[in-house]
Amino acid sequence: MSNRLHEERVATARRLLARGGVIPAHPLALDADRRLDERRQRAISRYYLDAGADGLAVGVHTTQFGIRAAGLFPDVLRISAEVAREHADREPVLVAGVIGDTAQAIAEAELALSHGYHAVLLNVAAWRGADEDDILAHCAAVAEVAPVIGFALLPEVGGFHLSYDFWRRFAAIPSVVAIKMAPFNRYRTLDIVRAVVAAGAEQHITLYTGNDDHIVLDLLAPFDVAHDDELVRVRVAGGLLGHWSVWTHAAVAQFDTLRRAVRAGAVPPDLLALDSRVTDANAAIYDAEHDFAGCIPGCLEVLRRQGLVEGTWCLDPDETLSPGQLEAIDRVWREHPDLADDDFVAAHLSRWLDTPGGSQ
Repeated sequence: MSNRLHEERVATARRLLARGGVIPAHPLALDADRRLDERRQRAISRYYLDAGADGLAVGVHTTQFGIRAAGLFPDVLRISAEVAREHADREPVLVAGVIGDTAQAIAEAELALSHGYHAVLLNVAAWRGADEDDILAHCAAVAEVAPVIGFALLPEVGGFHLSYDFWRRFAAIPSVVAIKMAPFNRYRTLDIVRAVVAAGAEQHITLYTGNDDHIVLDLLAPFDVAHDDELVRVRVAGGLLGHWSVWTHAAVAQFDTLRRAVRAGAVPPDLLALDSRVTDANAAIYDAEHDFAGCIPGCLEVLRRQGLVEGTWCLDPDETLSPGQLEAIDRVWREHPDLADDDFVAAHLSRWLDTPGGSQ
């Protein structure tokens, strides 16, 4: 690949991600035999984009890392890319998750680029226990191939914490275009923001929240970071979130309201209080009580009730809803009905399911 093409890709990814917005982490639609249900996989992508999402993140944790061993990674990338082309006038940003050692991550990044993906979300969970210098070298190697979004992933779902110094040096890699902050930890989140500012990268690296337990306040509250005897103010521009894989139409409306409030410089108490309600809903859907063991089945359960998937089947038969999780989802659906988008889904579901596409 020529340097010029790579630079053009980096510039495009920076531009699209700098817009901010709602990027759902795409789940995997399976049938009762745990095979890919392409019709419903395509319908979910249509749902997100018709709901107003600014992009799609595919091949990430919510999509299930097991898609690689099952041979489904190329298919799920292809399906969402085909649906995105139906919305080419909006130019949704396409993000592909990549994992593994350097050879695997580069191969996955090259496949994603061939399907028109704009950037890769680089998961370094496979490097747990490695020296941070080696992890940085891995990140730099992938960044020579594709625009990279950094990923701070909480340990409960397979990640591990990296140091402030790591993030400072990571932010200095030329082709890093964004960072998804998902440590579910305020101290670790602040470390990342401080590191980006220390690297002088806050103008060209866009911060996205992945803190599903703190979505609203991440989007509302600025960070003030001391640098060179001055305070540098940094904001989170959007979210790349598993929680936004459900009730997406309502999430887009919430995001628009939050953005207007930030731009107006006036945040009413009801918006501040929204953080607790969204977090309450996330606690049920993401199964916080059991350290997020049922987070993917929880998202699928919401989509199942709306008719977008037929069941909560995961590639791993042992990955199921936790005890009491169904009742918890019932409760938040009942107590926070304005967070749901049942009417929107019901109005469009048949079209999403019945419109031909791709190889069908």
